[in-house]
Amino acid sequence: MTTFTTLNPHRYFDPEPTQRKIASELYEAIATLPLICPHGHVDPRLLADENFSLGSPADLLIIPDHYVTRMLYSQGVRLESLGAPRGDGGDVEKDHRKIWQTFAENFFLFRGTPTGMWLNDELVSVFGVSEPLNGKTAQAIYDHIAKQLTTPEFRPRKLFERFNIEVLCTTDTASDPLDSHQAIRSSNWKAKVLPTFRPDAVVNLEAFNWRENIAALSQESKIEIKDYKSFIAALENRRAYFKQLGASATDHAALTAYTHELTDQEAKTIFARALKGHTAGDDAARFTAHILMQMARMSVEDGLVMQLHVGSFRNHNDILFDRFGSDKGGDIPVATEYTRNLHALLNKFGNDPRLTLILFTLDETTYSRELAPLAGHYPAIKLGPPWWFFDSFNGMKRYFDRVIETAGIYNTAGFNDDTRAFPSIPARHDVWRRASADWLAGLVARHIIGKDEAKEMARDMAYSLAKKTYKL
Repeated sequence: MTTFTTLNPHRYFDPEPTQRKIASELYEAIATLPLICPHGHVDPRLLADENFSLGSPADLLIIPDHYVTRMLYSQGVRLESLGAPRGDGGDVEKDHRKIWQTFAENFFLFRGTPTGMWLNDELVSVFGVSEPLNGKTAQAIYDHIAKQLTTPEFRPRKLFERFNIEVLCTTDTASDPLDSHQAIRSSNWKAKVLPTFRPDAVVNLEAFNWRENIAALSQESKIEIKDYKSFIAALENRRAYFKQLGASATDHAALTAYTHELTDQEAKTIFARALKGHTAGDDAARFTAHILMQMARMSVEDGLVMQLHVGSFRNHNDILFDRFGSDKGGDIPVATEYTRNLHALLNKFGNDPRLTLILFTLDETTYSRELAPLAGHYPAIKLGPPWWFFDSFNGMKRYFDRVIETAGIYNTAGFNDDTRAFPSIPARHDVWRRASADWLAGLVARHIIGKDEAKEMARDMAYSLAKKTYKL
């Protein structure tokens, strides 16, 4: 298969000639900057073993990617036919060529979507595919990719270097022993791969297998968790261990941004009830709100950057969750509120220069109404990039238009790819860099900023802001 690019070098830029010319110039200056990946979900096991195999094309690009499976499921494609493992042990398609064929025959569904943009970029830029993917070309392209995946050049470490990744941060549960990170550090490989502390599974009293998660936290911290005080001590212990292995950040997911400080007795009572297998009323919501306050306090003390991802109704499709588990595309955004919900946390810690709190939202209506004004005032707050459903070219444009006038770019955290799909990392960064260049070009064309200013801003948006905000 002959390799040649089919990607237009001016893709995503405004068709207006003046803006397009400026955008191209700005983009060229940042296109090859190293990639800073401060938040994502790449499995560190990929990088712990220098000979790790990425498996088949279906293993790599379809089965684990909920961006792919949710679109296909919405059009009536059964997850079983895509090889998604069932929690009940039911039969699923094992023939990866058939899985790939189903995917290819339905690839047209991704036209105009960010997933389509990323996949097309991956196929061309990473794998050198020179034909459109469809039912007719499916097997030839499968063979082409499969052959490459058997070569040393397509081992994850080699791709990491080829992608020009300067640093990559994973997301790891509070009880994770971090064996893969230990293996990376003890090898001769000089790449920078860091863990991120994610305690949701032990903080959310309604989390699946919460009691078992507490037991795992107790085991890894070597602190017997018998009450609220020992729980807090175990969390502090694990944060210190993560930091010892290079962690620069924590990550927290919640349905809302509600923060509230319980009395010590209230926290003890709620936690004691949970240990006995009982929760009452709004125990879970109040406890999460309280622990977010505790996490901010710990970040002030240990310097770890605090990320808060808010607004996802997890596992909305009960039938799908019962059959396949989480991360199958069944998470749906909900309306959120930040001004009142974060009041308690920000009044206690928001003026402290030792705290960096990066806020993410799945509710775009909050950008100009709440998030930009909060970031434009509190020294502790930075705004994360468009997240999940809005990690798209149009989502980025809306973000720039609604946030920057009030917050400025220097109260934002740059870009993170937030992906578990390792080969998509360069494509995701490229969309952000092109969107940034195009948006800045519009400001130059309207004589709002000068070209030299735009060049500095483009570099900051592509590279420097993320590196500085996440202390990397």
